[in-house]
Amino acid sequence: MHIHILGICGTFMGGLAVLAKQAGHTVTGCDANVYPPMSTQLEAQGITLIQGFEPSQVELKPDLFVIGNVVSRGNALMEEILNRGLPYVSGPQWMGENILQDKWVLSVAGTHGKTTTSAMLAWVLEHAGYQPGFLIGGVPMNFGISARLGSDGQRGPSPFFVIEADEYDTAFFDKRSKFVHYRTRTAILNNLEYDHADIFPDLAAIETQFHHLVRTVPGIGRLIVNGREPALQRVVARGCWSEREDFGVAQGQPGWSLQTHEDGRFDVFFEGQLQGTVVWELTGEHNRMNALAAIAAARHVGVPAAQAIEALGAFQSVKRRMELRGSANGVAVYDDFAHHPTAIATTVAGLRKKVGDARILAVLEPRSNTMKLGTMKEALPGSLAEADLVFGFGARSGRDALGWDLAEALAPLGQKAAAFDELDALVQAVKAAARPGDHVLVMSNGGFGGVHQKLLDALA
Repeated sequence: MHIHILGICGTFMGGLAVLAKQAGHTVTGCDANVYPPMSTQLEAQGITLIQGFEPSQVELKPDLFVIGNVVSRGNALMEEILNRGLPYVSGPQWMGENILQDKWVLSVAGTHGKTTTSAMLAWVLEHAGYQPGFLIGGVPMNFGISARLGSDGQRGPSPFFVIEADEYDTAFFDKRSKFVHYRTRTAILNNLEYDHADIFPDLAAIETQFHHLVRTVPGIGRLIVNGREPALQRVVARGCWSEREDFGVAQGQPGWSLQTHEDGRFDVFFEGQLQGTVVWELTGEHNRMNALAAIAAARHVGVPAAQAIEALGAFQSVKRRMELRGSANGVAVYDDFAHHPTAIATTVAGLRKKVGDARILAVLEPRSNTMKLGTMKEALPGSLAEADLVFGFGARSGRDALGWDLAEALAPLGQKAAAFDELDALVQAVKAAARPGDHVLVMSNGGFGGVHQKLLDALA
């Protein structure tokens, strides 16, 4: 089958394209922003990319158009598809019907930590010899790729598939969350906060979508639920038809608990019984909770907790998750995907735990749809409190322009914070402030104009 993908350069749709190609389909695609690294990754797979959404692309005569949620009514190519009555489907629906059918799907849902937890879970299954398929919204360093079909050697395709399960809506014609399409059997509900202010009016609306996911999990399936999250407890209280295990519970409570050592190791307990100790380089309580969820989910498919704990000792994290991009003149520069205030706070806290009293220079681009709307701006100062200096960047024009005053939002931080609308000015300000021994933490869910390398060049 020939499929043509609209919006192919997004992390989900790009991963779908790779999986479709591996499954034997002819794959082409288009997007408004066709540039590296996604363009080069896809072209290396033999996938033809077209810049823009010209209506003439219908002349490729694919068997099916697969539509990403970046496409809306008024898109020239989409209008031509509709006018001609050509066959189309959303990316998540195509994924559910063509890749995930007949798989044991392990879905990782939550406001934060989906990518890291999915990567942990895929690695635990790989380490156990399961060779799972996966689709992850980042590049796990243990694999070097974000998506694959999976194989168990002589027996053909692996029956197990790990997927990052996003609550964002499916397409302009299907406003359900993506994850309802995935035919989940093991569901991690990692955490739940208000986010995606561009499509959800409040937290209750997101809780409803999470319960739609719960409704799709079969009776022989299992929910792995964060026991510390009131919103998730409300979700499950609406109705649960599957097995359930909670993680992050207090010692002595049913489920999975942990106990942290001063050096970062942590003990894992299930039903009060010690399962082993995770020894790794990652920091932060959020990562320990992610690990606990991955251990619990892996156990549902037959991986003993002790084996999962051993695997996590060799886990190498994910690109853009506290990734050290380099050092120059004694100044380390990190890249992190954090963009929600809670994620920013946990990321800064994780680095603080790692570097002790050394100075942290936080460089932030609030460019997610939620942040651009200003919904979370009041929470920004508190999320950055542990940083020594803060450099905020807010474009005044273009698709990533803020609709609010960043300098005003950062004002509660006083003299330690500054806002910029020109990238070069921000780079020069960081260069002037930085000194040997400092740690520069760059946080954005976009490319941030290549600021990481610009900082390293300037510092050198």
